[in-house]
Amino acid sequence: MKTTTILSMAFAALFLSSCAVIRPGEAGVRQNLGELSDEVITQGTVVYNPFTSKVIKESTQTKNIKLFLSLPSKEGLSVNSEISILYRLEQNKIPSVLINLGQEYESVITSVFRSASSDICAQFYAKDMHSGMRAQIEAQIKEQMDEILKTQADGIQLVAVLMKSIQLPVGLANSIERKLQAEQDAMRMEFILQQERLEAERKIINAKGERDAQMILAQGLTDKIIKTRSIEAFMKLSQSPNTKIIITDGKTPMLINANEE
Repeated sequence: MKTTTILSMAFAALFLSSCAVIRPGEAGVRQNLGELSDEVITQGTVVYNPFTSKVIKESTQTKNIKLFLSLPSKEGLSVNSEISILYRLEQNKIPSVLINLGQEYESVITSVFRSASSDICAQFYAKDMHSGMRAQIEAQIKEQMDEILKTQADGIQLVAVLMKSIQLPVGLANSIERKLQAEQDAMRMEFILQQERLEAERKIINAKGERDAQMILAQGLTDKIIKTRSIEAFMKLSQSPNTKIIITDGKTPMLINANEE
């Protein structure tokens, strides 16, 4: 009885060791006596002979390689940056990647990035890596990496190359900060001057409007109109119940010019 139990346990252990489970987001390749199969195994359970073969499992999901590098610039400065390389393996080309690069393909991706980033970043100034040109630099690095990786192992798909946490040299960072501050001050002064110019133009327009109004009134106020308005004013005044005394020069009952004798 004990012998049967031991044999059953040994058989179960052998069976479990000869099974591989391929989960969602994974793909497997069978290796028989060191030779890789061209067939890619997707989800499911795979049974194999543990003495002569094994199943190599690789993720088909997007993975992230993080690096902290010092990148060269056009003027010879070193710019520290955190790098993220997003990539995935093309499912039907996993055997090709394993044959050409082995399971340590991430080290190849890292080496290719170091070479491509040095070539591309050396064409740009350090301040460009900290400005809106960063996306252009990232795109050029990714493009060069794609070309190199295709010649070594077609099957690694680069999703994106991201440069994060850019740290410029202290002296350059201070210079850029001072320049930006000066630009902000210049923009603020230009705004103030523009406001002053607009205010001056408003005052000129207002003064011209008042002058033109006075000229129009002066041209329209003839002697006859003045006398007519004066008569109307005296008529309204005569209708008032209050006691009033009107003194004239004996010639006109309306307006008296104090300067006339």
